[in-house]
Amino acid sequence: MDGAEPLRPEPMEQPAGPREIQEDSRGQIMAVGTLACPACDAPVAPGPVPLLPPDPLSCPVCAHDAPVRDFLSLSAPTRPARVQVRVWLSARS
Repeated sequence: MDGAEPLRPEPMEQPAGPREIQEDSRGQIMAVGTLACPACDAPVAPGPVPLLPPDPLSCPVCAHDAPVRDFLSLSAPTRPARVQVRVWLSARS
């Protein structure tokens, strides 16, 4: 950046007054693994919705159907189709 002006000439200011601090509600990461078909070893993309271990999943290559837990491998090294295994604490009434 030879003599270029900064993108923001003045620093950002913090808003005045009280602020709400929210806890991260996505849970704690327990492990990182690979989601791959147990039959043909093709990587499987989980999509945008979180999945539970007993949820049904299907391989896009060989159409093998099984629960998510059968597609999940926690062995190192992880490969493409990496996923995060998260744990949530549920509130009991």
